[in-house]
Amino acid sequence: MEGIIYTGVPSKEELSACPGIPSEERMNRGRVACIECVQEIPCNPCEGACRFGAITIGEEITRLPVLHEEKCTGCGVCVANCPGLAITVIDRSFSETEASIDFPFEYIPLPAEGDLVDAVSRGGEVLCKGRILKVKKSKAFAGTAVISMAVPKEYIDEVRSMKRLPRRTASDTAGKNGKETI
Repeated sequence: MEGIIYTGVPSKEELSACPGIPSEERMNRGRVACIECVQEIPCNPCEGACRFGAITIGEEITRLPVLHEEKCTGCGVCVANCPGLAITVIDRSFSETEASIDFPFEYIPLPAEGDLVDAVSRGGEVLCKGRILKVKKSKAFAGTAVISMAVPKEYIDEVRSMKRLPRRTASDTAGKNGKETI
């Protein structure tokens, strides 16, 4: 069985019916939010976070978020504001060979700009290498970092995050005298 209630990962059918996913044409024009919210649960922080009115849910907050792609600037404020971590920002026009994705990341340690990491699918399978472009942290993000990563264009429809980095140990940060240094 496939789908969010069986595996925790939305199925292709669920994603194709999702009103938060932008059109192919819009994704090819530049940065745009991609809202892969497929469960009708009481939630609406994304709507309030978007100052451009590009995301609407309405008065009944169990409705799925609708992306108004013509209003979306790809600013990414919605990414960290989604408690379900269901929003990314996709840019298929990033370069000739790469696309970029901004995604929420709530693990430590965080990667650094320029790091090469394992880019993973919705289900956590490693798909390719990704290059970290930026790590954004803000008090407004309430502990959720937003990572910008470039990946080969052919993987952008499947990549949604990166593999967790190993936790650093005291010996990783120890100086010559054996004491921890930061």
